[in-house]
Amino acid sequence: MTRTDSIARIRIELIGIDPTIWRSVEVPLTTSLKGLHDVIQAVMPFENRHLFLFNVGDKRYGIPDREWDHVHETLDAKNIKLGALVERGVSTFSYTYDFGDYWRHSVTIENVTAADPTLDYPRFVDGSRRAPPEDVGGIPGFDEFLDAMTKPRHPDHQRLTEWYSGSFDPDELNLPVISSRIGELARRRALGKAGYAKSRGRTR
Repeated sequence: MTRTDSIARIRIELIGIDPTIWRSVEVPLTTSLKGLHDVIQAVMPFENRHLFLFNVGDKRYGIPDREWDHVHETLDAKNIKLGALVERGVSTFSYTYDFGDYWRHSVTIENVTAADPTLDYPRFVDGSRRAPPEDVGGIPGFDEFLDAMTKPRHPDHQRLTEWYSGSFDPDELNLPVISSRIGELARRRALGKAGYAKSRGRTR
């Protein structure tokens, strides 16, 4: 079984929130950490408005910035594949999104299996609870947001409902949005594979 026909089952948990907000996805081993970032954004879902960082052992992967990397070097997340981590025996690492709200996630590679040729990847498998909205103010802000949104008589209920542009059910996954976004990533991957196969055919 090679990287090109193998997928990793990955569990993502948002740290510090109870009950746990988690997602399970299947991602090809050829996916870079930047690609995994895109998957996490799609399935939480977040809006991809902020910077991100993966901490893998003593290495940091994200978007390199010379201005901020004078203390700890940030390697380009596009340049490391999940398959390389698996080969090194890495099964757990962390992912942080939005250095203001500081949404920290644990990422666990649960197993590696052969890809199912009848399925499109990346693929959303399962999950629980809705992720926090963007710019809500981290865990303290999210706690206050939930308190107001789940109590119609709360003094901030109307203001936050308008800010969020609707109601917020913490127990509801928002599957239509997740399915649409992960489906778009799978379509992009399929188009990329088709384009690569076509170009290979031309060079033979």
